[in-house]
Amino acid sequence: MSSQDVLRRGFALVAGFALLFVGVALLVLPGPGLLLILAGLLVLAERFPTVGRFVDPVRRRAMRAARESVSSPVRIAGSCLAAAALLAAGLFWGVMPQLPFGGWPTGAGLILSGVILVALLVYSYRTTRTGTRDTG
Repeated sequence: MSSQDVLRRGFALVAGFALLFVGVALLVLPGPGLLLILAGLLVLAERFPTVGRFVDPVRRRAMRAARESVSSPVRIAGSCLAAAALLAAGLFWGVMPQLPFGGWPTGAGLILSGVILVALLVYSYRTTRTGTRDTG
């Protein structure tokens, strides 16, 4: 095994577990937890084939959650309001360093969560409307 292969495996291990860790945290925090868990599993499965057996069940659950998030106008509106709240909270926390955990590191995390939520909402809407749904 060359040093380049070791480096690639190491990077995949770190990136995959980072995505998994953040995804698990986002299951209880506002954000796309299942999709980040899926991303982490996909990264790990590239270099560690035994992880591949976990990909399909998580993919089915993540795609079902994506479909459900745009299943009605009320859910779409709720998701849009949640994204707007995350963006606003991020700006607020960024400019108010005297708040608990105040400052731009927290604000940037909230803003990033809002942007990811909008991107996933658009993805879910387009996937659902074009008929390329994942069965499961």
